Order: sequence, then C-alpha cells, then structure tokens
Amino acid sequence: MCGIIGYVGSKPVIPILLAGLSRLEYRGYDSVGIAVIAGGELQLFRRAGKVEDLAHQLAAHESSAQVGIGHTRWATHGPPTVENAHPHVDCRGKIAVVHNGIIENYRDLKARLVASGHTFKSDTDSEVIAHLIEEHDHGDLRAAVTAAVRELAGAFAIAVVSAGDPTRVVAARRGSPLVVGTSSDGGYVCSDIPAIIGRVEKVMFLADGEIADVRRDGIDVFTQSGEKVERAPQPITVDPLAIQKGGYKHFMLKEIHEQPRAVGETLREKLLPARTEFSAIDRITAGIDRVYLVACGTAYHAGLVAEYQWEERLGIPVHTVIASEFRYRKMPVDSHTLVVAVSQSGETVDTLMAARHAQAQGARVLALVNTVNSALARTADAAVYTRAGIEIGVAATKTFTAQLALLSLVGIYIARRGVPVVDQLDCVTSALRLLPGQLAEVLAAESEVRRLAERFYTARDFLFLGRGPLYPIALEGALKLKEVSYIHAEGYPAGEMKHGPIALIDERMPVVVLLNSHFMYDKVLSNIEEVKARNGTVIVLTDRPADAAVQERADHIISIPTADASIVPALYAVPLQLLAYYIAVRRGTDVDQPRNLAKTVTVE
Repeated sequence: MCGIIGYVGSKPVIPILLAGLSRLEYRGYDSVGIAVIAGGELQLFRRAGKVEDLAHQLAAHESSAQVGIGHTRWATHGPPTVENAHPHVDCRGKIAVVHNGIIENYRDLKARLVASGHTFKSDTDSEVIAHLIEEHDHGDLRAAVTAAVRELAGAFAIAVVSAGDPTRVVAARRGSPLVVGTSSDGGYVCSDIPAIIGRVEKVMFLADGEIADVRRDGIDVFTQSGEKVERAPQPITVDPLAIQKGGYKHFMLKEIHEQPRAVGETLREKLLPARTEFSAIDRITAGIDRVYLVACGTAYHAGLVAEYQWEERLGIPVHTVIASEFRYRKMPVDSHTLVVAVSQSGETVDTLMAARHAQAQGARVLALVNTVNSALARTADAAVYTRAGIEIGVAATKTFTAQLALLSLVGIYIARRGVPVVDQLDCVTSALRLLPGQLAEVLAAESEVRRLAERFYTARDFLFLGRGPLYPIALEGALKLKEVSYIHAEGYPAGEMKHGPIALIDERMPVVVLLNSHFMYDKVLSNIEEVKARNGTVIVLTDRPADAAVQERADHIISIPTADASIVPALYAVPLQLLAYYIAVRRGTDVDQPRNLAKTVTVE
C-alpha cells in the first residue's frame, strides 16, 4: 500500500520526488523518505510523518542530485519511525531500496544475512532486500537486483539506486503495481500514474516478474531470466485537473460531488445498443449455474447490493464473499461458476488472489474495475470498467456509486441474454439513465445533512439500519463514518436489531434508518418504533418524508427522491457519505488521509 517514485534525468531530483510522493500519499502516510545520489555519494532523508514534513525539512537543502528514489509508507512490519522509514540501505551505504508489499520469507533471509555479517537497523521486512542486493552486487546493478528478487517470496514492487551506478534506477515487481515512463528530461518509475501526470505522456505497466532498467535516455524491460520484453508504451489519458481539489476543501467532498458525472460516464457507452464493452460477457457467462461476487471493503458492500438484485434477475445462486476469505474456503467452484471480482484499483491483493484461485478451480472471472490495465483486469477472463476517474480520497465515494450502477447494468445484461423483451429489465435500464440526475438532486440536500453533522458530531456511537439492498448501504454508511471520523458505528439489517443491538440504544445513540417504499416499509416503521421506545434518536432517510407515521416517529428527516428500486441504494449512499464527511470535518480529523488507512491494499 506504500507509494514509490524514482527518477533519473537532467532535472533536480528532490522536487520531483517530493511532488510525486505528495500525489501518492493516499497509498500511505505513516512515514516518508528519499535517497538521492550526489557527487558519487548516497544521501538519505527520512522522517516519521507526512510528505509535507519532509518537504519543510528539505526546504533549505540545495542539491545537484539528478537521480533518486522516494517512498511514502503504510506500516506493516515495525512502527512508523525514522528507522523503519524507507529507503533502506545496505551495510556500505551504497545501495538504497524502496519497497511496497510484504516479503514473506524475510525472517529466513535476515537470519542468513546476519550470519554472514550484515547489520540491520530496522524492524521491517523490506531491509532484507537492500542487503540481499548487496550480496549479489558485482558491479552490475540490474544483475544484482535480478538475482535478489529470485530469492524473494511474497508480493513486492521495488525501486533501487546505487552510488556505484548513478545513471539508472532499477525496478522490479511481483504482485504489487509499478509503472515506468520516459520524457525528454529523463526516466520515471512509480506506483501509480498520478505521481507523474504532467511529466510523462506515455507509460508501461510492468507485469509480474519483470525488471525495468530506467535511464535518462530510455527504459528496457526484462524477465527474471534475462529475456528482453518488447511492449509499446500507452498514452496517459488522465486529466491533470483530476488530481487537484478544484476549489473544494478536501478531495472527499470533491469526489462526492463528482458522482453524477462519474456514474454518467460509467453508463454512457454501455447503455448504447452496441454495448461493445460487454461483448466478452456473452462468452464467459454461457452455461453458468452459480455466481460469486468477491471484493473487499466498500466494493464488498457494492457486491452485497448486487447480490440482492442478481439473485432476483438471474434465478441462480448468487453469493457475495469477502475476497480474503474466498480463497481459503471450500466453496463449490467449477467450470460453470462465474466469479465477479470488484475492485477500484484492480491491485487489491486479496481480490486479485481470489480471482486467481477461482481460475485455478476452473471458474470464469469477470473483473469490474476502475483502473484500465490493472493487474486484476489483466488476470480476468473479461473486464468491464467504471469510469469514475482518479479517486484521491482514501474513503471511497464516487467509485462506490459507479460500482453500484455498473453491477446493476451487468446483471441486467446477463439476465436478458436471449430474451426478446423483458419489461422489468427495460424499466431498470430506463431508471439507470435517470440516476445521474437523481444523484444531483440528492446532493442538493447537502445543507440539511451538514446541520445534522453539527448536531451529532460529539456522538460516541452510531447505528445504521436498513432492509433488503439498503442493508449493505447501512453497512457502507457505518464504514464511512468509522473511516473518516473515528466514531464507532455499526450497520445492521433493521429486522436484526431486536436480536442484540437494541441493547445499546439509549438517548445518546443516534440511529440512522434507511426507509424506502420498495423495501418492507411498514416493517421498518415498526423497527423505528422500537428505537423510540428505548429513547433512541432517530434520523430517517426516506422517499416518503410527508408520511404522518414518519413525521410522528422521526427526530430528523432527510428526503430521498422517488426512484426505481434498482437505483435506490445509490441514492441513499450519498447523504451517508456527506454525513460522515461533515462530522469528520467538525471533529477535526484528516478527512482525505484517515489514520491507519491506505487507498489501495496491496498486502495480505
């Protein structure tokens, strides 16, 4: 989950590294560091904290260095201290390494290296890489890196520089993302495209097992066996404005407001009669008799919503499974199984491993991702894309509603194959066309949600309740609040409240109830009555705000537009995102970079 950047060229390297790291900070922000080569010497600058802290430290530092690597860390092995910050160096102080991932056999490697005389200074698994490269270093940096990575078990993306060869950065990957590119001023390597937007026009995505020799005048890519890889670079299509806040205080708020556009772009070409992006779905869904949706975090909640919708439309068993659990369960998977892997980044290691596990059992895998050419998209038998654009805020917002919309549409497409006319499915397609406009309508209630945040930001606990496909939205509302405000929150099926959570309810407990005409309306009203009987404070989101029964029971009401059942979950998600955002702002937390979190989880 860490962020990596490297550069070799004709420009001062320190500003390039710091700018790139600030754009990668969504991947981790426990500690930060850079290593540069100047005057034939390796210089190391590290500190616990964020990129801006290191930038202040280096503000008065003058350097002629034109080659270096940088790293912003999400801690796995060892606390976020200066000693554990990357880059890590070898015993001689000549070789520096930055690493994203986990080295599973680091204990064995470390024991062997210590026995042969190496001295370690950190608690990390990553430091073994620097010492291992030192062991293999005989004057050829690429050869030393190649020999070292052959001994590593686990997932990694690394970038390496050596004071003995200041003309290159050598990079390698297995399981963690890495991108390389060149421009007129030099060569770049990074974890993700935002780090080099505006500097490079075309990039190459390294595949597992590949090693890149990045120089000022070009890049060569090799396999671990030394064979040269020929691959044409691809143009960067991301708008540089996408990585700017555009006048918003936080990326999270900007991205909440981008949801009508993100959903519209996701659906636009897929609602055309040709549906060219769906052409591969026919091939991999013929004869399926079972579906699993696998995902993590917010994407898992999107899968849960799809489970409700797909089981009704497809008429076959549909199950949503947390990706990290899927590959270790003995679930029935065979050649008639479709596994839909849902991921924003397409690099989440648990989801990627679940997809590969499914393929090993003979299943067909459909990737639903936001990142073109991601590892998951390349692994899957077919891929469809949300078009939400880059999401910088760690808490997923626009990618979630885009996933909901695309999952609904994919479910329709699979269900109607070979069926001439299905009125219900035609209605859903029509509803999806209206979704961007109705999301904009929900956003118009922002001031009401902000007032609620002012009222409840001191609460210690929240309970979110929903029925049917609004239950996963209750889970997502609770997750958003936990992520950005650090308030304890739980999401439950409303009918399950009386089987335990009701014991928590008192006058200090805000209860957010998702009430909609399509999903057991009267039963949820009864659940609200049960909360009120225990002196709970009830916040109701509903499409029937004028209902006398709601007026009598609710302490606060947020109006949701009347809509087809297929798009209701997305409409209810937006006020919950806004509530979490404004409560977090009022509590003074770091909304875009919540503690202990990272945007893309590339470690198990």
